[in-house]
Amino acid sequence: MLEKIASLWILASTINPAVTSDSVAAAASNVHAGPPWWVWPLALFIATIILGILAVLAGVGGGVLYVPLVSSFFPFHLDFVRGAGLLVALSGALAAGPGLLRKNLANLRLTLPLALIASTCSIIGAFIGLAAPTWIVQTALGLTIMFIAVLFIVSKNTEYPEVKGSDPLAEKLKIEGSYREESTGKIINWRVSRTPAGMLFFILIGLLAGAFGLGAGWANVPVLNLLMGAPLKVAVGTSKFLLSITDTSAAWIYLNQGCIIPLIAVPSIVGIMLGSFIGVKILAVTKPSIVRYIVIGMLFFAGVRALLKGLGIWG
Repeated sequence: MLEKIASLWILASTINPAVTSDSVAAAASNVHAGPPWWVWPLALFIATIILGILAVLAGVGGGVLYVPLVSSFFPFHLDFVRGAGLLVALSGALAAGPGLLRKNLANLRLTLPLALIASTCSIIGAFIGLAAPTWIVQTALGLTIMFIAVLFIVSKNTEYPEVKGSDPLAEKLKIEGSYREESTGKIINWRVSRTPAGMLFFILIGLLAGAFGLGAGWANVPVLNLLMGAPLKVAVGTSKFLLSITDTSAAWIYLNQGCIIPLIAVPSIVGIMLGSFIGVKILAVTKPSIVRYIVIGMLFFAGVRALLKGLGIWG
């Protein structure tokens, strides 16, 4: 250890003559002032189990809770948290994708045009997020999370939106389908409208997903359901399948830039998945509406925390 400190002192004093042995020794002592290294991955694993449970009960993706809370309360750099957040959202989407396609709850004709736009913009968003100063990204993340919380409050999803007629673009792309509603045994036929407007929204969704490392299900579902008129189950299923494409594109950028650290990503993914399994069992005996408001409160708190941290008010 003394040899490493001596080497550090020689290198630092070569670059900056103002560096003294006392300052190097003080920095070395600060490294060992905190808890052991394994405490934070263990705490992250426990925290993500809780986040996984809440995500299932509230019907949201784990990524939208993961990034603001972990970046606010864990001593990890925001870039590493965003990279792990994309993998957290991606792992759940990849696991659910095949089953959603088999049940016709995710539609390829609806997914592919939107995925092409969102994944391209997520790559641009990832570059923007990595290039921008951390305090700007942290501040913008706080504002975005607070907006998401407001969106959860005001948006009222419609199970079977009434679409009087498809728009010309949707007809040309043949975006329509059907699925069997298990609760009633009926075949639900559906189509969409306002496709160009939906595509414009997915430009913004892709940019946000890449810049902040958020799973974009919070935005995908309202656009697909409320704007384009897809049934709620199709909107949720297609959104989940979209994440497996959009988040993959952005995740490669973070991986290539060295922002994926296994010490953060592995306990996060395992914790979220374990929490999701537990949450599915709890869901049967819990009122989701109560949990929804708990999650909204957590998002507001995390958003304010991230905003104040970005502005340097609450470090």
